[in-house]
Amino acid sequence: MANIKSAKKRVLIAEKNRLKNVAFKSSIKTAVKKVLELAKTDDKEALKSAMSKAYQLCDKAVSKGILHKNTAARKKSRLTLAVNKLAK
Repeated sequence: MANIKSAKKRVLIAEKNRLKNVAFKSSIKTAVKKVLELAKTDDKEALKSAMSKAYQLCDKAVSKGILHKNTAARKKSRLTLAVNKLAK
């Protein structure tokens, strides 16, 4: 543990930010799972809105610095491929 007061504060802030980032990544995973479940059904409107939400969460994570832009692009690409494969 750090001895300097500002260093102790940074440790607390870093932990708080880590928990926020983990929660945000978890919401992305949940959105992706929801899209994959909807891809198995015939509800195209719900699938379209869920996919849009997943894309939005990935883009927001990039802008907040939670995900790297290439990671988000890879997630979106793989999601699209999976949906297209399930749709056939």
